[in-house]
Amino acid sequence: MKLPLYPIKFTPILKEKVWGGNKLKTILGKNTASVNIGESWELSGVDNDISIVQNGFLNGNSVNELIEKYKEEFLGKKVFETYGTQFPLLFKFIDAKEVLSVQLHPGDELAKKRHNSFGKTEMWYIIQADENAELILGFNQKIDKKTYLNAIQNKNIQLILHKEKIKQGDAFYISPGFVHAIGAGVLLAEIQQTSDVTYRIFDWNRPDVDGNMRELHLDLAIDAIDFNPLKNFRLNVAKEELIKNPYFSVNQVSTEQNAFRVLKAIDSFVVYMCVSGETEINCGGVSENLKMGETVLIPAAVEVVNFQNGSAKLLEIFVPVNN
Repeated sequence: MKLPLYPIKFTPILKEKVWGGNKLKTILGKNTASVNIGESWELSGVDNDISIVQNGFLNGNSVNELIEKYKEEFLGKKVFETYGTQFPLLFKFIDAKEVLSVQLHPGDELAKKRHNSFGKTEMWYIIQADENAELILGFNQKIDKKTYLNAIQNKNIQLILHKEKIKQGDAFYISPGFVHAIGAGVLLAEIQQTSDVTYRIFDWNRPDVDGNMRELHLDLAIDAIDFNPLKNFRLNVAKEELIKNPYFSVNQVSTEQNAFRVLKAIDSFVVYMCVSGETEINCGGVSENLKMGETVLIPAAVEVVNFQNGSAKLLEIFVPVNN
């Protein structure tokens, strides 16, 4: 049986966090009664958090079932050859009412060895930011292992962290080993490898939702930290292509009346995350409304998508063939 070709929506997986707020509900329209939802996992192949289709003919199927049944029609030939039945990317919207823990992620080699997982390369796109909002991105001075360990021992690591002012429409690249944290008052879209491995190194001495201090991963982190400063963490948002690495390509696309995108040569599934406005996306003769805070997957077998009615800004994400 051939894969039905249409824009596929998945049921968001909402996660309460001690640092979460209500912007996922009030700005992005997520259906929740909670006031501290920190993350909406829009499309996930992470174990125990597998996304389920919520629309159309494939309603009720998991993303894993679609891969197993339709293989390269769904993922793309090269993507299926590379990743098999593992969905390779994780898509989230994140609302930080309070600052997140200071953390980093291992790369592929270390993550495979320790956790039998992919590493975590990611990028952020700022959807909304309160006045004076900021991100923590690396260190504010030249750091080596000894300096870092002294700061940890003296409990003053916050003094050596670099804080970057941000605004709506900014975008950032977070490589494995890069120390980072999302600051308070930030709503963003995150695209990353399929991984849920995080090493926390500082959590502002605060308890979690159950009143317990969250675990730190200082011993694991020391071998994973990249002490070399990452100079190009801020992406050029004046360009359509925000980033291309071996794991994902991300374009920013503005749709107007009757715009279209030719996807035939991509040989990958394509995901659209709507970060502002509203549009109607059509492929395979089926249309789906796509508004701010929503995400759709276009199967790899689709050659062209059309956008009709309204206008929107979208992040267009796929796995590059030449990776």
